[in-house]
Amino acid sequence: MMSSSALDPSPELARFTVQEQSDIQLLQDLVAIPSLSRQESHAVTYLRGAMAARGFQILESKAGNAIGTIGSGPKHIVLLGHIDTVPGEIPVRIDNGELWGRGAVDAKGPLATFVAAATAAASELKARITVVGAVGEEAIHSLGATEVATWDAPDFCIIGEPSSWDALCLGYRGSLSLLYHAEANMRHTAGPGESIAETAVAFWNALVAEAAARNEGAKGAFDQIGLSLRAFNTRSDGLTEAADLSIGIRLPADLDVPGLLGRIEGLAAAGNATVTVEGLQEGYRTSKHSKLVPPFLRAIRDEGGSPAFKVKLGTSDMNVVGPVWKCPIAAYGPGDSSLDHTPEERIVLDEYLRAIRVLSRVLASFV
Repeated sequence: MMSSSALDPSPELARFTVQEQSDIQLLQDLVAIPSLSRQESHAVTYLRGAMAARGFQILESKAGNAIGTIGSGPKHIVLLGHIDTVPGEIPVRIDNGELWGRGAVDAKGPLATFVAAATAAASELKARITVVGAVGEEAIHSLGATEVATWDAPDFCIIGEPSSWDALCLGYRGSLSLLYHAEANMRHTAGPGESIAETAVAFWNALVAEAAARNEGAKGAFDQIGLSLRAFNTRSDGLTEAADLSIGIRLPADLDVPGLLGRIEGLAAAGNATVTVEGLQEGYRTSKHSKLVPPFLRAIRDEGGSPAFKVKLGTSDMNVVGPVWKCPIAAYGPGDSSLDHTPEERIVLDEYLRAIRVLSRVLASFV
């Protein structure tokens, strides 16, 4: 399915080459197709067609991913991006050299970079490149990456996330999603004891204190436990009352997750409540000394940049495939990650094109 969007006719685009305009069109079309988690089929169909038109062999996916391969050789490199977005409609437009739209940064920009760079490097490839536009990354369980993680481990993996064109991301905190439930018989508000809402608040405060104690001595935010109270609901039928909390916990790499979960269950049990794990991805961090890093450093410098390394406080599909494959891995892609999930989401086209050039050099270097 092709998008109905048309390339912005702004005179500023005349400065780009025909190929660059084609790569911009790929990104604009992809951004213009809504693809909320679990609603990605139209965007997947478009991307499959776009990859086929560029010479990729398209593979089937039970999870609904867009998967294309190009090139051949003894090495296998997986470029794992995601095609789904969070909610929030942002009119797609090109303004002052920037492409606006939901997903422009997170993470259709990096995904389009993967397709364009593999296309650009096709004649020089001495390795097999597999590009994945994974579904469900923004949802619990990361359906698309979970399917990909069952593959044989590739020689290298690059995750499509915004690191900026001149930087690599080497790690992501994990995520633990919990549902807390407490229930008790109704009591008169003038009588002794806590209301169910007060019981839930006491649990939340105890959890905050537990995180603070565990965070003492942490070197920075990446090594700290992060908490978010996503929802707090109470209800009553006149005989019983109940409280439900939806809680998100960000997990540092190498954290004893079973130990933390046991402690949380104990805090809940103290108030005769329960916690249920809705989703879990442990934190993951790789090394800047892996064999994947030097080609990026050279390519970024060749493009006039000063390479940098980052770690991120959120999660990505690196958390899913990294612990399973244990191959050299890093995240790369154009875009300012501070614009993720915001009404200001937009990507600088010059940086997008620079990222394509960087990645095409990297891919051509694998033998």
